[in-house]
Amino acid sequence: MVADPVFIPVATVDRGGVVTSGVALTEKAARHVARYIERRGKGHGLRVGVRTTGCSGLAYKLEYVDEPVAEDCVFESHGVKVFVDPKSMPYIEGTELDFTREGLNEGFKFRNPNVKDECGCGESFRI
Repeated sequence: MVADPVFIPVATVDRGGVVTSGVALTEKAARHVARYIERRGKGHGLRVGVRTTGCSGLAYKLEYVDEPVAEDCVFESHGVKVFVDPKSMPYIEGTELDFTREGLNEGFKFRNPNVKDECGCGESFRI
């Protein structure tokens, strides 16, 4: 039997809209994730993490969660659960995800206060 993930009810956001603990979604990003999970017909939320890659060293990874993992830290933002593995947490603590559309392009935009440098293509970052 798999133990329940650690659940932290909400990411903490200060009056200026800055995420001070956890990982948060903007309202727009939460609506996008909720719609996609509804269309899929399954899912518990969005998993956010990092992997080693690219010219700057780290890249974000996103996936929809069908099976929560016991070690996950779980935050809730605008009614959507955000799952983060403990190894990724130090790199993305305080991050806010937004969903943006610019012309014909759309996707998630990461606002990570820990980032010191990004590669020119924007695919990887360094802490």
